[in-house]
Amino acid sequence: MRTCTRAALLLGAFLVGGAAAAQSKSAPATVKITPLGSHDGEFCPLDRALLIEDPDGTRLLYDPGRTVRGPDDERLGKIDAVLLTHVHGDHLGDAIQPSANAGTCEKPDFSVKVAPTSNVVNIVVGKKAKLLVGGEMPKFFAKRVAQAGGEASQVQLLRFGAMRKIGGVQISSVPAAHSNGLDPVFLDGDHAAALEASGLTAHVGPPGGYVAKFSNGLVVYLSGDTGVIAEQEVVVRRQFNARLAVLNIGGNFTTGPIEAGWVINELVQPASVIASHANEAATVGGKLRQESKTAAFRAASKVPVHVPLSGRTMEFDAQGNCTAGC
Repeated sequence: MRTCTRAALLLGAFLVGGAAAAQSKSAPATVKITPLGSHDGEFCPLDRALLIEDPDGTRLLYDPGRTVRGPDDERLGKIDAVLLTHVHGDHLGDAIQPSANAGTCEKPDFSVKVAPTSNVVNIVVGKKAKLLVGGEMPKFFAKRVAQAGGEASQVQLLRFGAMRKIGGVQISSVPAAHSNGLDPVFLDGDHAAALEASGLTAHVGPPGGYVAKFSNGLVVYLSGDTGVIAEQEVVVRRQFNARLAVLNIGGNFTTGPIEAGWVINELVQPASVIASHANEAATVGGKLRQESKTAAFRAASKVPVHVPLSGRTMEFDAQGNCTAGC
């Protein structure tokens, strides 16, 4: 009798395990997006960075800025490529935090200076990752990466209309309406001093954004910093049919929440959107402040708006719908 009972239990466990395995194999693949902000569980003023993982394991780091604590940040893991939209300090990284959650969400502590090398270059060298940039940026970064101990070949040019493949991800460059002056803090010697004295920045070509197509079919628009542009309809929607957008909403330097809502509703028309570049402490205790620009953007958008809480991984299916973590 005991033998029969044991056999029945083993058979039951086998069937349950088999069913679970079958369900796991049949579950649709998702793209995982993890915000890497200054304070765990919050959406803070200088948060730009996103860690994006394809179902095949390819890992992309988008605009590390100041909130990724260099190549040794324990949140990073393997990085295959860094996508940099432009060279402003809050995206390139002139300084980083001394430790996790340093300062407050409203006023993070970025007291560790990493210029003139930059946070991006340190991460690219430390992680032996590729760096994708457009405009006139590749030659500058090739020299910086080599000076920091990496290989100039890690820097790869990607201008408008072109595409590169990193693992299973197809990455295309798209325009952005913004500026792209390199602050003298990232330069050396007399040239840096002359620009600083004149109140000028170095020209490195136009800024940009990216459209990434992942191996599960999901197409994501990464806006960088931009105003309203026709390419958001003609290129991002009509050519690429982006189903998920990551869009700046801060105002003054880029589209504000109402303008960004119009971009989403009328031009890009994705299934959902992740707010970015809000330039505010948008959350308290992980809850959205109702008087915030992020809340105004959510109200203006006709599609779901996801708040990028630092460290919380969101998962998206091929249609741009959030299936977990939102």
